Amino acid sequence: MSDSEDESSGGEWPVTGEWLESMLATYHQGQGEPRVSVAVDEFSVRPGCDAGESVLSDILAVNVEYHVTPGPPDMQTLDLIIKLLPHDPFSRYFVTEAQFDLREIRFYTQVVPELEQFQRQYLPKGAEPIELPIPRCYHALYTQGSNNPDSSPTASESVLVLENLKPQGFSGADFSRGLTLRQTESALEAVARLHALSLALKVKEGRPLSERYPFLFQTARATDSYQQLVERGLPQLARFLERRPGMEAILACLVALRPSTKEVIAALLAPQEPLALITHTDFWCNNLLFRDDDIKCACAVLDWQMVTYSRPTNDLALLLVSSVPTELRRRHTIDLLDGYWATLTATTLRLGVDVEGDLRYSRSQLAEDYRRSQLLALLLCIGSVDVALGDPLTEQRLLDVLQDLHQDGVLTPDIVPVIH
Repeated sequence: MSDSEDESSGGEWPVTGEWLESMLATYHQGQGEPRVSVAVDEFSVRPGCDAGESVLSDILAVNVEYHVTPGPPDMQTLDLIIKLLPHDPFSRYFVTEAQFDLREIRFYTQVVPELEQFQRQYLPKGAEPIELPIPRCYHALYTQGSNNPDSSPTASESVLVLENLKPQGFSGADFSRGLTLRQTESALEAVARLHALSLALKVKEGRPLSERYPFLFQTARATDSYQQLVERGLPQLARFLERRPGMEAILACLVALRPSTKEVIAALLAPQEPLALITHTDFWCNNLLFRDDDIKCACAVLDWQMVTYSRPTNDLALLLVSSVPTELRRRHTIDLLDGYWATLTATTLRLGVDVEGDLRYSRSQLAEDYRRSQLLALLLCIGSVDVALGDPLTEQRLLDVLQDLHQDGVLTPDIVPVIH
């Protein structure tokens, strides 16, 4: 599709002027502007990502110019991302069966509003709000399909309309080169705020977030999904390592680990109190956008289809293992974890929760949990190992991670006490 094709979209969802007017009118009414109408003056639609880049959504980028009545006479302009179910039947079935679309929609329509309401309730009056590092949601719709024998079957449909941050100066990172130190610090600071808000909400409400949000990726279901990926990726990784001199001991460890991988994944995904909270669970550089200037590097976290109730170190380990250059990871991991810990504890304290005093959880416990989470992160990377193979930089980063984890004694189920 070219930029000039401004009245149709890919897939089965037509982006028309009438649909945009209805959607934007509903959004403005939800912002406290009752009885408004929207008139779209012009809009354009183009692909929102490169072909094959996303398997969980068909993504469109939309620019729309419109007027609101009654309202100021000036024209308003929005840049939007529209996420739809994949047009490909196999991918569509995969997404709807695992409820990836439902989870992301519920994250934006239920979790985010409740986190925003929670902080308004518990922050001191006049205090600066805790910014959620995510794009604004303008519209979401989820319709579950049915197979009722008494009626015609209906297909599931979902649509999620988000703010497009790229026109605001945000851009993706280069996976091949890996994140810079500033980008890594910014990403960990961003996820620490999200972790802290959900942790404080759990503590103040007094019940597990898995009960409050039953749509979160459940441990058993997530374990089955990740185990299937690992079983696919391990032979591919083994063939790669067999061609690399000096990797024999590491390959032997992976072969010995293979019969236990499902139990390891389940144990490390399972929420562990007192620091069980909402995690992204797919927290690597391709799901992040950055805007870096002389003052600050800002990070936005995208793609919440795998949002889970789990331990925070799973997010930290996946980012550092998958997306950070070797020398940066080796030299700065302790400092990066210190920075994450400082943001987490300072943010929860603003909300009336003292992680160390109230929950009896310390920085040293975070280090132990992080060590275990590195094994889960590696298994998830093995499940997507084809992303790293074929590029000399990412191949070397993978080899370095394997060597470091082997040297640190991480490549064994023995570091996960739950399964013994």
